Formats: sequence, C-alpha cells, structure tokens
Amino acid sequence: MLLAEAAARRGLPVLERVRGGVRDLHWYGGPLAADRVAAPAGIALLEPADTWLAALPYELTHRRIESTTLGEARALRRPTFVKPPSDKSLPAAVYADGSRLPPPDAVARITDDAAVLVSEVVEFAAEYRCFVRDGRVVTGGRYAVRGLLDPGPLASGARAFAERVVAWCAGAEPGLPGAVVLDVGPLTGGRWAVVEANMAWYAHCYTAGPERVLDVVLAATGPHHAVAPADRPFLRSLRPGQPPSAPPRL
Repeated sequence: MLLAEAAARRGLPVLERVRGGVRDLHWYGGPLAADRVAAPAGIALLEPADTWLAALPYELTHRRIESTTLGEARALRRPTFVKPPSDKSLPAAVYADGSRLPPPDAVARITDDAAVLVSEVVEFAAEYRCFVRDGRVVTGGRYAVRGLLDPGPLASGARAFAERVVAWCAGAEPGLPGAVVLDVGPLTGGRWAVVEANMAWYAHCYTAGPERVLDVVLAATGPHHAVAPADRPFLRSLRPGQPPSAPPRL
C-alpha cells in the first residue's frame, strides 16, 4: 500500500489492528470498519456534511441535486443518479427509477431512512481527485475518463477549479473540513463541475503523491484533542450498528 510505505518512511508504525494502549492513532480504511474499530478507540474522523453537495450553487455543480432519504428516493419515477453522501453503502449509479434501488439490508446499512443524494444525470468527460488541506490542493490526479478508470496527472484546470470551490465554501454553510478530498471534472460540454467530496481517510491515491496524501489523511483523522475548533462540526457522528461501548463524540 502506497500510504503504508509513505508512513514507514517517516518512521510511523503501521498497524493492521488497533491495539490497546497505543495512543494518538490515525485511521485509513472504510467507514464500516471505522465505526466498528476506530470510533471505539477514540479516533476522530473528519468528513464532509451529508448535505454539502446539495447545498452548492448550480454554477459549481451544473445539475440539480437534492438531499433526501433512500425511502423517499424509492418513489422516483424517472432515471436519476443516486448515491450515499459518504458511506458507500449502496452503489452510486444511474437508476431507471426508484424501484430499481437496492432493497433494505441492515448488515450493509441500506435502510429507508439512510441519507442519499439524488441528481440529474450528467456525463463527466474526465474526473480528478484533489487532496485538500487548509484550503489548498496539495496533490491530486485523474482517476477516470468518461466514467472508466483511467489514472493520469492532475490537470491545471482541475486544481484551479477545486481551489475555487474550496474558496467559495470558506464563507458558506456547511463548508468543508480542513482536510478533505474533492473530486471535480469537466462535463462533456466543457464546463467544470463538482463530482463530490469525500473523507480523506477512505480515498484512493491513484496518481496523487502518496507523501502529500498522507499529510491530508493524518490531518483528517487522529486523536480528539488534536481536532481544531473549526473542524469539530465535521467530526463523523455515531452510525447505526456501531458498538454501544463506543465513547460519545466530542
């Protein structure tokens, strides 16, 4: 793993399991495992608000986006792109209508009260992943071309647009955490648009520099006492199915 190698070069221990007695842990892994393992260990996790994408102005998304629940999305009777905001609990895809959405599955956290984003169907000519820290894109790269995996370098236009989005969020609600991943790309018509924002601790590097990615991951997860006041609204909250022994969020 690229991030594990980058951590080892810094002399940081890489643990496959969270061990008792180890302090100041950081996390890199999926959200389900994070709720089961990282949260009980007292690891703070930053993530964008579920409503962030839907709150952006049309000029940054170039499509109508609504924040709703999976149960309400089942009533849709038109082709719609549906995705969970961050948990990846159901496949992000274009569904012919709401009846095609996956059935409830408690184990996978596919419940009718789960938050989802529904949007108009658009096509991105390319998609770029930008790792952002303190309002700046520190590294990134292309991960897809016309919906197919195709890693490549970070285009200057992607960096410029991503930093424009971050600057807009600095004066808006709900804003973005200080360490986050922002995916952007040009639509087939040429206009740049936001794809989504994600938690840095569950984002693939693709062609981004692993050393710089590690900086963002370390800033997006760690001990609660190290979380900046401005980032506390972005602490991941308790999710259904998390062990009852988990400590309350600060």
